[in-house]
Amino acid sequence: MNTTEVQPDCQIKSVHLLTDGARDPISPGKFLRLFIRKLLGPRYVRFLKSHANDFLNWFAQIRGKPTKPPQKLLHMTITGLKSGDKVQVRSREQIEATLDHWGQVRGCSFATEMAQFCGTTQRVLKIVERFVDERDFRVRKASGIILLEGVICQGTANLGRCDRSCYYFWREEWLEKLEM
Repeated sequence: MNTTEVQPDCQIKSVHLLTDGARDPISPGKFLRLFIRKLLGPRYVRFLKSHANDFLNWFAQIRGKPTKPPQKLLHMTITGLKSGDKVQVRSREQIEATLDHWGQVRGCSFATEMAQFCGTTQRVLKIVERFVDERDFRVRKASGIILLEGVICQGTANLGRCDRSCYYFWREEWLEKLEM
């Protein structure tokens, strides 16, 4: 690649060139899930999960079991958050009550590593309006996603240690605005 020809305006375009080729071992089941997810694309996966969640909730209602999530909890949004606002992260039980059958709210997963921040007071770093989806290198619009100051991922139990230091995506439903 001739660097005089290409002037990338973002490092994300060349992330795949940074690796040394070594990969951590991955189970065949996880490989198949990741391959299918990549093949289908995020929009189709979201569509399938939404309809499967509706079906599982319908089936739960027939059996007299509670649905996931209860409809009243879906409307716990905060309006008017801005950078610098203080928020309290809801308890793990409150957050888990908002999750669907895949541990998500409107496509945003709650990682088990995020539980250590439950019940803590944090400051809003930024409201996410757009982000780069690294699965297909597209800029995606988002609503209701918040970044908190200093709340950074160090890796996951599923995928292992990571040195990248990405911010966790927090849903508005998981935060409670504090008056200063």
